[in-house]
Amino acid sequence: MYHSTYSVLIFITPGREFFIILVKMNIHKLDFLIAMYITCIAISELMGAKTFPLFMVANFPFHASVGIFVVPIIYSINDTITEVFGKKRAQSVVWSGLIMVGVLLVFSLLATHLPASQIFLSSEKAYEQVFAVSARIAGASLTAFAFAQFLDVLIFTRLRQQFGKRQLWFRTNASNFISEFFDTALFIKLAFYAFDKPVSVNLIFLCSLILPYWLLKCFMSIAETPLVYFGVKWLRSR
Repeated sequence: MYHSTYSVLIFITPGREFFIILVKMNIHKLDFLIAMYITCIAISELMGAKTFPLFMVANFPFHASVGIFVVPIIYSINDTITEVFGKKRAQSVVWSGLIMVGVLLVFSLLATHLPASQIFLSSEKAYEQVFAVSARIAGASLTAFAFAQFLDVLIFTRLRQQFGKRQLWFRTNASNFISEFFDTALFIKLAFYAFDKPVSVNLIFLCSLILPYWLLKCFMSIAETPLVYFGVKWLRSR
């Protein structure tokens, strides 16, 4: 069943308050969510390599990827679609997202390997730095994302069978915490494990990356729990 919605256009002018204009458009709600889902995946793939400082603990700096702002949204949309449309529809969306990530990565490799025209030579190096993705990083990202997204759907579905429509906040955060841990751990291990170093050295280094980043994802998941409630109510409304 399709549901129509309203798009919100926000205009910002210097020195003035926000003006919000509601414009009725022929946009279906599920289409909008799926588009947002794939957009957030693309953002995390293209821009997630940048990190920013968070805080200091005993003179040890903690950093996070800018992707932290969109990754919880991906899981929230996944849970929302699972809650309203069921497991099979959510898995279909996940597969669609994975295919789009694959297309994005393949095209990035193609675009960066094509020779540049004379007028673009001065920008070629910067272009390659932004869009060239190593095979290891790309493979690690795609593998971790695929495993975690299907795990999230599976856990959320099992919890829904046990709790029914109750405790949505618990079901979404429990599934997110577990799947995001495997997402983080699997990606960092596949991407940064040093085969020329002892296991103990790798373990310490990887844990120093995995634990802070996973805990930050958990915090963002809790903060964005109201979005799941809003999304479920929004999709179910006529």
